[in-house]
Amino acid sequence: MNVVCLDLEGVLVPEIWIAFSEATNIPELRRTTRDEPDYDKLMRFRIEILKEHGLGLKEIQDTIATIEPLDGAKEFLDKLRELTQVVILSDTFDQFAKPLMKKLGWPSLFCNTLEVADNGEITGFKMRCPQSKLTTVKALQSCGFDTIAAGDSFNDLGMIQASKAGFLFRTTDAIKKEYPQYPALETYDEFLNAIKAAL
Repeated sequence: MNVVCLDLEGVLVPEIWIAFSEATNIPELRRTTRDEPDYDKLMRFRIEILKEHGLGLKEIQDTIATIEPLDGAKEFLDKLRELTQVVILSDTFDQFAKPLMKKLGWPSLFCNTLEVADNGEITGFKMRCPQSKLTTVKALQSCGFDTIAAGDSFNDLGMIQASKAGFLFRTTDAIKKEYPQYPALETYDEFLNAIKAAL
């Protein structure tokens, strides 16, 4: 049995931190896992910037409420879910993802959790497990699933490499160049066709 494991941000919805960077005019918050492979380092950097500017969870959630899925993403996901099981594996957080999952029709999501003080300040984060995407793909495989994985960033490469088929979707030129063995797709139609062929 197959299960498709998809990244969330950059694949189905816009990058939350980029949207928040634009909403707050704080360019440092534009950094994502496309720029920084070390997620722990990236999140500590983000939390420090939020603290400097006196921003917390509510301000980020206000921005997330304005974000819509990427054009065609829900239709793609609906068609894919008719064909096979789909799990979204994301390094985002419960506190960010819920409104986006509603707009996508409540697909299955495995993500992480923020540590938030009573005043709304983000003080830390709790990862679901180490190397969460790769670990989850290996766990699914241990249950008898064949995995097909896709994403756009450095933190997706582990699950892509470990799967029977893997794809890059709307990724950077640098990642395409470094990992030419993985098809780099740009539209949901070609993405759906590539997954169909791999099933």
